[in-house]
Amino acid sequence: MIKLDMSIVYTIINLIVLYLLLRHFLIRPVTEVMEKRRRMIEEGFQNAQAAQEDALKMKQEYEASLKGAKQEAVQIVENARRSAKSEYDRIVSQAGDEAGNILVSAKETVRMEREKAMQEMKSEIAHLAAASARKLIKEGTREQQDKALYEEFLREKQDEN
Repeated sequence: MIKLDMSIVYTIINLIVLYLLLRHFLIRPVTEVMEKRRRMIEEGFQNAQAAQEDALKMKQEYEASLKGAKQEAVQIVENARRSAKSEYDRIVSQAGDEAGNILVSAKETVRMEREKAMQEMKSEIAHLAAASARKLIKEGTREQQDKALYEEFLREKQDEN
């Protein structure tokens, strides 16, 4: 059978004391360090998860902002197109009005030049008519002079006879 000696009892007591000392000075501090480490790791995971959620939230905000910026860019381009179209229409309309004014002015200038030419032609015709009339009058006068000279010649011949 088993014999119980005092040395076994001392060994058991030594083991119990050693266990209590180890538990108090080694196991408890190591357990506390491990527990702190576990909490720190959990906090790191929680922080990482929160950072990931924040990053996802920021990404969604960025995408929404980017979508808004794209819509704004499309709106700006559309406004620029409308503005350019209205400016183009205004310039074309203005050019048409100016062309119409130039055409009216040119027609008026042509009409005035035509009237001036007509006046000059009337004046020239009147001058030519007056010159022709003078010439006819002069010719009529020559005829009369010739007739007068002829009659005088005849009188002289009759007087000589």
